[in-house]
Amino acid sequence: MIPRYTRHEMGQVWSDANKFAKWLEVELAATETLAEAGQVPRDAAAAIRARAKIDVAQIHQLEARVKHDVIAFTMAVGESIGDPAAARWRRSRRRALVALRHDLQ
Repeated sequence: MIPRYTRHEMGQVWSDANKFAKWLEVELAATETLAEAGQVPRDAAAAIRARAKIDVAQIHQLEARVKHDVIAFTMAVGESIGDPAAARWRRSRRRALVALRHDLQ
């Protein structure tokens, strides 16, 4: 969006920070659903919910290296969790999401 022609509020809707926040909401909901189905331990889902954060600058740095926005996003979120046991479930979700995204394209 061209900033000088965009209202601040609308610009925020299309910002990377908002995009990644929405992606995180989806990831958290999916992880909690998998926990309810018994595919992810409930304590891991709770740790992910409590600790997962987005850092737009870090995501952009990772994307420049790995050349994939979703992988960069999930790597950054996994690092923010700080709990190797919980982050393990994030890596499994990342592989599933990348495969799904590839199938949809």
